[in-house]
Amino acid sequence: MSARNTLALKARSRWGAMLEAPDQVPALFALARERGLPLRILGGGSNVVLSADFAGITAVVATTGRVVIKQTEDHVLVEAAAGETWHDFVVWTVEQGFGGIENLAGIPGTVGAAPVQNIGAYGAEVADVFESLVAFDTVDKVLKTFTAADCAFAYRDSVFKREAGRYVVLSLRLRLPRPWKPNLRFAGLAELAEQPALDPRTVMDRVLYLRGSKLPDWRVTPNAGSFFQNPIVSLNEAAPVLAAFPAAPNFPQADGRTKLSAGWLIEQSGLKGFSMGRAGISERHALVVVNLGEADAGDIAALAARVKATVKARFGIVLHEEPVFL
Repeated sequence: MSARNTLALKARSRWGAMLEAPDQVPALFALARERGLPLRILGGGSNVVLSADFAGITAVVATTGRVVIKQTEDHVLVEAAAGETWHDFVVWTVEQGFGGIENLAGIPGTVGAAPVQNIGAYGAEVADVFESLVAFDTVDKVLKTFTAADCAFAYRDSVFKREAGRYVVLSLRLRLPRPWKPNLRFAGLAELAEQPALDPRTVMDRVLYLRGSKLPDWRVTPNAGSFFQNPIVSLNEAAPVLAAFPAAPNFPQADGRTKLSAGWLIEQSGLKGFSMGRAGISERHALVVVNLGEADAGDIAALAARVKATVKARFGIVLHEEPVFL
C-alpha cells in the first residue's frame, strides 16, 4: 500500500480490492461480514495515515464518470463518480466553461472524499456548491441520498467524518452558480479583480500557482497536505495568545468563537522544519508533515503527538489532526 498513500508510508494489507462499479460496494461488505474480515475503504490516499500492517481487506474506490445533469439560467448541475480524481474534476468543470469550484483546484484526493472532509481552500468549501450525494450505508445496508442538511457540514467536518466508517460515498452532485462570480476574498486572489474579462480558468491558474509556491508537492516530498486543523476556540481560550501576540492571525466566527492559525502556532513553537526520526515538519509550511524516508504510521503518530504537546505547552491550545488513521 506504500504507493497508495500520498505520505508514501510503509504499509501492507493482507487483501485488496478495486471497486470499479457502485454495486460492488455492498457486495464487498457482505463478503467481509461473511468471512469475518475487517474492511477499510481508500480513495486517493491523500488524507490518511495507513497502519503498517492491516489484517483485512483494503478496497480502493476506482469508479469513474462525470456528467452535466442539467443547465438552467441560474445554475449548472454536475455529477461525478466517487473514484474520480478531485483536481481532474475541477479542471473538467472549468474546461466546460463552468465556475464554482476553481478555488479548490490542486487539492489531492478523490471526489468521494471531498464531502467527507468538506474540503476547502482559498475562501471556498465543497459545502458552498453542494447539491446531493449517494452513499452506501454499511449499517442499514442500503443506498441513501444526502442533501446538504443531511450532511451537517462544518469546518473540515461532516456527518460522514463524525460517523467514520458507516458511509461509503458513491457519487457527488454539485450546483455551480450562474452567472459566475469569482471568489477573490483570499489573500493572493484579490488583485485579480482588476483584470478585465476574468474567468474561472484565470482564478484556477492563480490558485494552483499559490498552492505550488507554499506547499510541497506530495509526489516529490511525500505528505498529506495540511496535517492539523486550524483550531476554533472560545474568546477566553484565544485571549492569552492574542494578548501576547496581537498580530497573531485570527478569524472571528459567526458563533462568537475565533479561528486561530495552526500553522502560525506550530511555527511560533519553533517546530517549522523540525524532524523526529523518519518524519518531520516541512521547512516550507509548518502545517505539513512530511515523510523523510521509510516512515510508517508510528513515526507520523509520534511526531504529531510531539507537535500537539509542544503547542499545548506553549499556547494552551489543543490541535487536532486532519488525516484519518486507518
